Amino acid sequence: MFSHLDAKNRPAMVNVGDKPVTRRTAHAVAVVTLPPELAVLLRDGEITTKKGPIFHAAVLAGVMGAKKTGELIPLCHPLPLDDCQIEIMPDRDRAEIVINCRVQTHAKTGVEMEALTGATVAALTLYDMAKAVSHGIVIKQVRLLEKTGGKSDYRAP
Repeated sequence: MFSHLDAKNRPAMVNVGDKPVTRRTAHAVAVVTLPPELAVLLRDGEITTKKGPIFHAAVLAGVMGAKKTGELIPLCHPLPLDDCQIEIMPDRDRAEIVINCRVQTHAKTGVEMEALTGATVAALTLYDMAKAVSHGIVIKQVRLLEKTGGKSDYRAP
């Protein structure tokens, strides 16, 4: 049932050696809720604190996280990324930040974990840079929205 277990039920990296190289894409999202004292600082699409512009740092961290996924998740294949785009969309009315991570590669395995890691690391960076204002920040959702390539595509309902 689980692809990362061998015949003796031990952890094992999936052998992708015989799979063809195809274009793989993935899109993941993280949603972060801001407490009121932080939401009021949201101006012109950015929050600036003593540490600097939070969203700029989160974008860079998200890309770095996506690139390092194979080093962070034990049985995940290291993949060269053709592209990684982090988009941060603040919603002032809802006091939420939506972080989209879109990743692309040509490889023998998918980039879902890279997209999820990129979105998550961006959200964690937002938390880290803003916690001096409030610890009431909530990373409330991280999920895969879409993946293409390989034997099957996926789109979240």
